Amino acid sequence: MPDAGLSLDDVSQLLVWTAVAIYALAFVAYAVDLARRSDLAVKAKDAAEARVLVGAGGVGSIDELHAQQAVAKAELEAPLADRARYLWARIGTSLTVLGFLFHVGGDLLRGIASGRVPWSNMYEFALTGTMLIVAVYLLVLVRYDLRFLGTFITGLVVVLLGGTVLWFYTAVVPLADPLKSVWLVIHVFVASLATALFALAFALSVLQLLQHRRERLAVAALDAGASVAATTRPRFLRTLPSAEVLESLAYRFTIIGFIFWTFTLIAGSIWANDAWGRYWGFDTKEVWTFVIWVLYAGYIHARATRGWRGTRSAWLAIVGFSAVMFNFTIVNLFFKGLHVYSGLN
Repeated sequence: MPDAGLSLDDVSQLLVWTAVAIYALAFVAYAVDLARRSDLAVKAKDAAEARVLVGAGGVGSIDELHAQQAVAKAELEAPLADRARYLWARIGTSLTVLGFLFHVGGDLLRGIASGRVPWSNMYEFALTGTMLIVAVYLLVLVRYDLRFLGTFITGLVVVLLGGTVLWFYTAVVPLADPLKSVWLVIHVFVASLATALFALAFALSVLQLLQHRRERLAVAALDAGASVAATTRPRFLRTLPSAEVLESLAYRFTIIGFIFWTFTLIAGSIWANDAWGRYWGFDTKEVWTFVIWVLYAGYIHARATRGWRGTRSAWLAIVGFSAVMFNFTIVNLFFKGLHVYSGLN
């Protein structure tokens, strides 16, 4: 039982800080997993070189590169029961699930303490938004083995959630009049869900850039007569899917996120008309929401019709998510407008 002097919001903060600590431990476990994958890559290279010595196969060939990619793709799409039993990845995922449970508890208690949905200001939006990032990641794990993204996801959540509790915390206060609407429940939640999907696409795009560089150097090495394995830095990239597969996954998540963001834009306009009597007023938040929509629409259109694939599409996804973070932080903190509800003085 919590101390009688603690309010529900105090307990919520304790749960959130516990979640941050557990996510940090999950980050360490996932980082160890990547290091272990590097060791496995080195052992696989040594085994391939041994086969060459006994005349059992080739190393440093394009066939070797394709074989690595095929194995990694099969692991990505393997059913839960058939997945590689990476010990530290399993520990990281278990810790992530545990942290998520504390995170959900902190979010729910904040909502109960405030008597409304917990996303009416910057602190609460970050609390719920980061929770959805973890929720989407864990849900996707059922279909795809994306545990190699664990360091990116847990690291991002630790930075965003920990920074939010440190610098953006606000006490529970009554809702501002324009926020007293059913659209607060719908509009902001959907925006948070879109942000979670964009975050997953962002992490995949970063890895795509690293993998693309590794593959490009591998082909160049083959042309020069060197070994493919010698080009792998960092080595864990040998155990990951190809840049093309990573890009395809990022594209799928972006499309789903874009659908939700489109709804966010439309719902926001309807809410603005209910609250202020106009659908669009070039308010700072409105403009940046539209800018983000244009960036992701451009990404989807360019990739689908203009052949903007590879590094260019990855950079567009990264720029798009950077704009989302800019909208959430800089716009809320330093710009004036009707939509800026940071809750900070």
